Amino acid sequence: MNCLLDVNAIIALGYGRNVFHKRTFALVQGKCLLTCSISELGFVRVLSSFPEADVPVPICRKLLFTMKSEWEITQISDFRSAADLPAWVTRPEQTTDGHLVELAGSVRARLATLDAGSPGAFVIPQRG
Repeated sequence: MNCLLDVNAIIALGYGRNVFHKRTFALVQGKCLLTCSISELGFVRVLSSFPEADVPVPICRKLLFTMKSEWEITQISDFRSAADLPAWVTRPEQTTDGHLVELAGSVRARLATLDAGSPGAFVIPQRG
């Protein structure tokens, strides 16, 4: 299965001190991993803003580059627009997930996420 990593999945995978790191790492083994501009920019923005992480933007960028290289993660082009949002997107907080689900589907992948609620996504369980 090809998996487009959303922001929380790429943070869990790339930041070893994340509480979901081991589970995410185990569940994506053997899968073709993908990122896009949204997930990469979100990784840098969110991780660099964690006070407990103390990881400045330049270090986040380097971590992302290293992670993509070591795990052979491929960045895909994001050519979708707001017009392509699925019908189930009815609230503002669903827009990014809806966009990423559609983007993943357009390249025969599934969105990999820690959040339930996105139809068609591969949800990485937080417990179990």
